[in-house]
Amino acid sequence: MNPATARNVLGGPLQPCSYDPLTGWHRDGCCHTDGNDLGSHVVCARVTVEFLNLQMERGNDLITPRPELRFRGLAPGDRWCVCALRWKQAFDAGCAPPVMLEATHERALAYLTLAQLQQHAWQPT
Repeated sequence: MNPATARNVLGGPLQPCSYDPLTGWHRDGCCHTDGNDLGSHVVCARVTVEFLNLQMERGNDLITPRPELRFRGLAPGDRWCVCALRWKQAFDAGCAPPVMLEATHERALAYLTLAQLQQHAWQPT
């Protein structure tokens, strides 16, 4: 997929998710994806303690730093391109983190509905 033409779930140009921490499958700040991204890291979420704890319980440690993967570990409030199915897992468990719709790649709609994402839309102030 061409990052220059990537679209978000609202149909507009894909906006950056986070440069600090630097997120994205390609660590470019955006939730771009390609055929190698088997986890579909396409949902730009503002992570919460509940989401991080659920992921830890399910074997997906997003808290511990992994410098060899250019990953500092996440804290509540960080924005991060999360796997679509991990976000859905949290949605089903009642603890889905807020989503930045403009920064969530349209590929998320292969796993989630726009209505599900809109229920958890977050707008920075």
